Amino acid sequence: MVKENSTMVTEFILLGLTQSQEAQLLVFVLVLIFYLIILPGNFLIILTIRSDPGLTAPLYFFLGNLAFLDASYSFIVAPRMLVDFLSEKKVISYRGCITQLFFLHFLGAGEMFLLVVMAFDRYIAICHPLHYSTVMNLRACYSLLLALWLGGFTHSIVQVALILYLPFCGPNQLDNFFCDVPQVIKLACTDTFVVELLMVSNSGLLTLLCFLGLLASYAVILCHVKGHSSEGKSKALSTCTTHIIIVFLMFGPAIFIYTHPFRAFPADKVVSLFHTVIFPLMNPVIYTLRNQEVKASMRRLLRQHMVC
Repeated sequence: MVKENSTMVTEFILLGLTQSQEAQLLVFVLVLIFYLIILPGNFLIILTIRSDPGLTAPLYFFLGNLAFLDASYSFIVAPRMLVDFLSEKKVISYRGCITQLFFLHFLGAGEMFLLVVMAFDRYIAICHPLHYSTVMNLRACYSLLLALWLGGFTHSIVQVALILYLPFCGPNQLDNFFCDVPQVIKLACTDTFVVELLMVSNSGLLTLLCFLGLLASYAVILCHVKGHSSEGKSKALSTCTTHIIIVFLMFGPAIFIYTHPFRAFPADKVVSLFHTVIFPLMNPVIYTLRNQEVKASMRRLLRQHMVC
């Protein structure tokens, strides 16, 4: 529990993305347009996969969950950021800050583990196709899904637990447009060297290891498909290329944010914007645009509703 006598700060003031009114208006319009266009696309992906009996393979099961995670993740930062753009004073309560931080890492880590699961799925499908139906059965898929949710929860609860025991007695200005570990730690009224090391190992090192492991697994898959037929090789390359793009979009900014010591860099806010708002909504869309089966099913679904 929080030590009430050690934390006097009841709210944090967010300094925002930029102090320029023109730049804020531009970002507000771009994010709003992007949010209103791409977010419904994620829900369309989920609806398409759930309504089409031909999309029952584990690949589509995990893609639907990826769209759900990304859509959920996009609700943590973007709506409040859009409201704050129009507010003169950007304030978030202490409890609200901790809640935002919890869900940010809960869903973020869950998506990171989901990408690892999707890589495992592709490895079994391409490198051991005869065992695929046995290994990736429905029970295994749900077990992996449960494991990634538990992994995300464990990762997030550790982050929050370390923050809760830090005393905050002022100042209370967060140099960002949302609450995250690096900025919150800087405001603690105590030496945070050990906590920073724990945060880097829990977020930065974990992210880096997953990223390197994913690159290694896809390298093995790509080496394996060299001897396949042209059609099978082309399909495997297309799927793996899409996964690799998503891995770089997800892990690149996260590695930048969480692996360097908690010092401010000029690019931090821009990277955070892409990491928390732009890329999560893009990931399922990128995958869908390169997947012929999902695109065909989506067109059929839209035609049915247009006819009705």
